[in-house]
Amino acid sequence: MSKPDDSGVPLTDAGMTPQAGSPRSRPANRSGSSKGGSSKGRGRGRAVQKGLSAAAVLGFTAALLTLVLDQATKLYTLFVYDLPVREPVAFAPFVNLIVVWNRGISYGLFQQNSEIGRWGLIVISILAAIGLSFWIRRTTAKLLAASLGLIVGGAIGNVIDRLAYGAVFDFIQIHVGTWSWYVFNVADAAIVAGVVGLLYDSFVLEGRRAK
Repeated sequence: MSKPDDSGVPLTDAGMTPQAGSPRSRPANRSGSSKGGSSKGRGRGRAVQKGLSAAAVLGFTAALLTLVLDQATKLYTLFVYDLPVREPVAFAPFVNLIVVWNRGISYGLFQQNSEIGRWGLIVISILAAIGLSFWIRRTTAKLLAASLGLIVGGAIGNVIDRLAYGAVFDFIQIHVGTWSWYVFNVADAAIVAGVVGLLYDSFVLEGRRAK
């Protein structure tokens, strides 16, 4: 036995559920498709979260551009412009181009004259670049990521020199009269800029983000 409801649609005695084909069965189908759609939306959201953040993209881009610019200037200066034959070259009133083979770290610090020291610097630089790359991958702060990218690109650029030539090729000399500053390259300049940006982010921007 069944009895009609107010709309005239017969309902069964058990559970009083609408019969198949009745208008009341349609909303249930719509709610089921809605659940499926929301599940797919959550899946797409999780996929997006697995990608690189805008800060990470900026950081890795800075690293790549630094590496390319560093190696391009070194290759051109060494093999196209032939600086070893032409040096010293007055590039600007306070800038000379000369050839210096650096067996230490940036700006000639911690000179290493043995193969063990050379390979030690190579391994340390590679490990540092890997560690900083993971930091870039995790951060969402753009200045921090860009600064880390400059350091990574510069470190890899100098590692390539050590592998290819046994030492880092430095060629930019800043001087005022007879006073001369360190001789450096694009990688060294990028590393210094990255460290400055890293310090600024740590001591200034980090406090602002915490507030």
